[in-house]
Amino acid sequence: MAANDAFRSLVLGGAPLVAGSAPWVNAAPAERAAAEQAWATTSVGGVPFSHEFRLLADDGTQRWVALHLEPVRDATGALTGYVGTAHDYTDVVSRRTLSEQLVGLLDVSSDAVLVFDRAGQLLFFNDGAKQLVGVSDASLHDATDTVADTFLRAIRDQVPREVLNASALPSGTSSSPADNKWEGELGFRSPDGIMRTLALTLQVVRDASGVVQHFSAIARDITETKQLQDELIRQATHDALTGLPNRVLFLRKLAEALDRNRTIKSGSAVLFVDLDRLKMVNDTIGHGVGDVLLSNIAKRLVNATRPSDIVARIGGDEFVILCDGVTDEHVAHDIAERILHAVTGQMVLQGTEIYTSASVGIAMSTAQMLEELSPADAAQALLNNADTAMYRAKQRGRARAEMYSEAMRADARERLALSNALERALAAGQMRVVYQPIISAHSGRAAGVEVYLRWDHPERGEITPPTFVPLAEESGMIGPLGDFVIGRACADLRHWIDSDVVERSFALHVNISPKQLTDATFVERTLSAVRDAGIEPMQIVFEVTESTMLDDNPGILRSITALKRAGIRIAIDDFGSGFSSLSSLRHFPADVLKLDGSLVRDLGQQGHDDPITRSIIQLAHSLGMTVVAEWVSTEEQSKRLRVLGCDYLQGNRIGEAVRPEEFVRGISRVQKNNS
Repeated sequence: MAANDAFRSLVLGGAPLVAGSAPWVNAAPAERAAAEQAWATTSVGGVPFSHEFRLLADDGTQRWVALHLEPVRDATGALTGYVGTAHDYTDVVSRRTLSEQLVGLLDVSSDAVLVFDRAGQLLFFNDGAKQLVGVSDASLHDATDTVADTFLRAIRDQVPREVLNASALPSGTSSSPADNKWEGELGFRSPDGIMRTLALTLQVVRDASGVVQHFSAIARDITETKQLQDELIRQATHDALTGLPNRVLFLRKLAEALDRNRTIKSGSAVLFVDLDRLKMVNDTIGHGVGDVLLSNIAKRLVNATRPSDIVARIGGDEFVILCDGVTDEHVAHDIAERILHAVTGQMVLQGTEIYTSASVGIAMSTAQMLEELSPADAAQALLNNADTAMYRAKQRGRARAEMYSEAMRADARERLALSNALERALAAGQMRVVYQPIISAHSGRAAGVEVYLRWDHPERGEITPPTFVPLAEESGMIGPLGDFVIGRACADLRHWIDSDVVERSFALHVNISPKQLTDATFVERTLSAVRDAGIEPMQIVFEVTESTMLDDNPGILRSITALKRAGIRIAIDDFGSGFSSLSSLRHFPADVLKLDGSLVRDLGQQGHDDPITRSIIQLAHSLGMTVVAEWVSTEEQSKRLRVLGCDYLQGNRIGEAVRPEEFVRGISRVQKNNS
């Protein structure tokens, strides 16, 4: 036997080689016996020999050696000996031992731990994943395993796409720890068939170029915790008898609506409904029948109002209704008449015939109120005004509705004058655009803006689209106004790109009227404006309402098809504001889905709305759409939307609609703070 100095230093501690001794002569007793047994079996067959053994030093430390020997034969094929190498294998064995210990630790955890490669193949899972997700050993070897694929699909549908983007990052950028980690909630149907809420931590591992190599997921079942939290919130904010919102929740929703109205220059109406004879029913028939009466009245009020209206019970026989977006007193009176018709008449309860009626007070928000009072104070003032009007209705004979404010909207002559002024406004330079930012929910990067039109009327001051757009559609001015908005916005975007204010992927969101889409020349005028500005069509996102998409007008469908063929993206605006249905999304040729504020405003306050929002986001992702949440007004809403996997955020919490120069200063400050 012969060996070099490196072998003697590694295996023999520098001692001279003794003839006839084995390479593992200095190994621990147990390792020597195992090595001799393995050598006895291998040497008889004359095959290569590999073995690991442990060396113990005098100071108590240990070192592992990996030995590999190859047989040597003469010209006749007879075995003449072995030659091989020995390597210090301590680090490898230590890492392997640590890995085995960590796997053992993961297996005793109730959390599900899973690791997937870039293609979505399951690489590892612990015992917790077997129980929670339902994967098995077969999932590691079957690329078509439905259990693992279902869990992976849930992640891809509900996690922002930016997190799992497998392509390389743009040139000159690098991924940060925040880009590679996402924490949120995941809706998943477990093997027992129950829809569960999982707290998910997703860690993405990328190479130096930013390409995803593999990613790991840690999931914990928080279904019961969420249900308990939701129930506690519901009890604190809802009436126990009718299940309607109570005074606390109603005032909060009213304050939020007024805060939005201040931005869009819109308004809200509050209707105060008081039953006229509840005390008589309680005194003569009993409180049990009175409670049944209240429950029936609550159902009738809900059925008589719009889906977006909020009906609440704030007292014994007192109900209030929030009609957001109602700025016309005639519309408010129409709603009040429907309510009176719904609750007035004969009703049979437990064999007793009862005649019911109600007095209704109406209060409208005003610009002065929104300007002078905080949203919370304005909400309380508006509720008080409606209460005062209700008492006036009682004084005038009950079973009627009264308006609190004596001021009425402008008559038809003022409307005509405003329409005539609109035709001169564009030429007079009274029109301008403002921009509200849209950011990535995951990274906070500015991704785009929504463009709004403002009319600086020389006498009435700033006028917003809800006031003059209907006039423009009637007069035919909607075409020139739309061209002005698109042309100005494209020019501003070109300037921002050239000035390095925004990235080249920055998008312009522009609201489009059905009247514009039915114009046969609209598409060509739009593409001409895009070409003149030197921007890409995909940077334009035209926002249309769901009712527009449902319209059977062939001209609208032709325009939308031509716009998409040219590369312009289509967004469904205000989804969830009324008659929206999840199934209808499958038939819409849209790229972006914008969640209406009615779905956003309750997030973080009423957990039962989370599944609805989560389902919409999940379905939109599965259909290849990105999701933008509108009217984000609180940090809690931002957090909930980020947790639910929403892609982009927009609203006063993110940034108000401002002039181009203010937008540039604002985004420059954000970029400076993030640099």
